[in-house]
Amino acid sequence: MKDEKYTASVEDRDSDLDKRLSDELDKVNAAATAGVDAAKEITVKILDDSGELAAGMSGWSWGVAAGIGMTWVREDTRGDGLGSKLLKEFEAEALARGCTHVFTTSFTFQAPGFYERHGYTEIFRWEGVPTPNAADVHFRKELRRT
Repeated sequence: MKDEKYTASVEDRDSDLDKRLSDELDKVNAAATAGVDAAKEITVKILDDSGELAAGMSGWSWGVAAGIGMTWVREDTRGDGLGSKLLKEFEAEALARGCTHVFTTSFTFQAPGFYERHGYTEIFRWEGVPTPNAADVHFRKELRRT
C-alpha cells in the first residue's frame, strides 16, 4: 500500500459512513449466507398512559441468532416490570423469526443481574472496560418454544 494514494480522516460522527459500511457489510454477509434472510431490526417500546416513552429495547435478528443492542427503562418506572416485559416481547419476536438464541452485553454498572435473572448465561467478561473498575459482560440465552 502506498500511503500517498490514500487519506484518512477521523470524526466524531459520520452517518453517511455508517450507512455505507452497513450496506457494504450486508452485501458480504448475504454472499456468505446464501438462503438466509438479511438481518432485520427488532424494536420494542413501552409507552406510559400519557404516550411518553417509559422503556425501550432495540436489536436485531439474523438467521438463528438475535442480539439486544440497547435496553433502557426510564428511572421513574424502574421496578414496574417493564424490563421483563421488554425481554419477553423481544424474545417472542426472535422466536417467531426462527431464532434459537439471543446475545447481549451489559457493563457491570448497568444490569448484568437483570439478564441473569431472566435466564441469560455469562459467556465472556472483559475486565477493565470501559473503566479500570468495571467490566463488559457478554450473555447468551437459548430460546425455547413454550
